[in-house]
Amino acid sequence: MTALPEPSLAATLNIVPFAGLPALPIAADTANLREGPALHPLCAPLLPLVGVWRGEGQVAYPTIKGPLHFGQQIVFAHDGRPFLSYSAQAWLLDGPGGAVVRPAARETGWWRPRDDGGIEVLLAHATGIMEIYYGEPRGLTSWELVTDAVVRTESAKEVNAAQRLYGLVEGSGTGTAAAIKDLAYVDERAMVGQPLQAHLSARLRRIAG
Repeated sequence: MTALPEPSLAATLNIVPFAGLPALPIAADTANLREGPALHPLCAPLLPLVGVWRGEGQVAYPTIKGPLHFGQQIVFAHDGRPFLSYSAQAWLLDGPGGAVVRPAARETGWWRPRDDGGIEVLLAHATGIMEIYYGEPRGLTSWELVTDAVVRTESAKEVNAAQRLYGLVEGSGTGTAAAIKDLAYVDERAMVGQPLQAHLSARLRRIAG
């Protein structure tokens, strides 16, 4: 995989704009809290998530031949309103730290904090699945989500339920870099006739924000 920038540079970086396109007449999304509009007060419990994260993970399930390894980038951004935009893009690897085999899963959605401290999350997958999660922070640096509804297109595979746990963990670097927290998550799924169980997990390093 391409080498990641030094963690110490993350605070100076933001979402990469589309080169050559004119700016929109509204504030651009930002994944760096030092730039752009102020974070909406309702989003304060989600503040540690804002940024661009990149790393590797592993996917396994009884119905696939695995485990398989993947690289992934996740972007949590905001435009000053009471929600975070979310996008995730993955690519299959030929092993831990290995070469790229092909593009993999893509997700996009919104994290919507509520007045009561809860979180609503809407996710759409390129595979034809749409999910609505409800959840809440588990302390200051972890967030638990459980599906309330799963909708799929006629051509999509069967998915009946999912839950996710996100958390900031000790940094994977050394020295000063180790003090910068990584983002780790676990995704559990009940699908294709199987009960709810671990499906994938990843550990990502902040590269911007």
